[in-house]
Amino acid sequence: MNVDLLLEILGFTIGIIYLWYEYHANPRMWFASIVMPLISMWIYFRKGLYADFAINIYYVVIAVYGYLAWTFHGDRKKRRKPLPVTRTPLWAAAVAAAAFAILWAAIWWLLENATDSTVPVADAFTTALSIVAMWMLSRKYIEQWLVWLAVDLITIGLYLYKGIPLTAGLYALYSALAVAGYLRWRKLAAQETTGAAK
Repeated sequence: MNVDLLLEILGFTIGIIYLWYEYHANPRMWFASIVMPLISMWIYFRKGLYADFAINIYYVVIAVYGYLAWTFHGDRKKRRKPLPVTRTPLWAAAVAAAAFAILWAAIWWLLENATDSTVPVADAFTTALSIVAMWMLSRKYIEQWLVWLAVDLITIGLYLYKGIPLTAGLYALYSALAVAGYLRWRKLAAQETTGAAK
């Protein structure tokens, strides 16, 4: 068994753990989201998915931010108050859409002009959308699940095309979980709102 396949299996396993914690809005997911990018960076670089390689550096940084945001939300007198699950405010949706458009164009241009990527449009699209989705996740916005669903569906095809079937399988699982996670987080938000009103 080669090193790439072993790393892909390890990444798949950690990905399952990550999904479980994300579904339950458990801050432990951020620890898994530090390890997964380190594994993915090796695989993506060797497969020529340079934008996916680069985004994993961002994932490590946003994982630290997300953990702190989820666990140390609130004022200093109320440390460790968990960040509530909420809908994306209109201002945040507008910022996310603008950021996505700028990032997609910039990454696409970079891949076309500075790499030998054979899939610059799709690679740039999923990378830009993932950056936005990860930020939305770090703020516990419900709609992050819908953004991830779009990323996951496109990524399945991209990874099958690039010969990374196990990771493509993980993204198929991510797609199903994105739907279930969206429905669960809507319930969590309603429970938190009801609890806060009491």
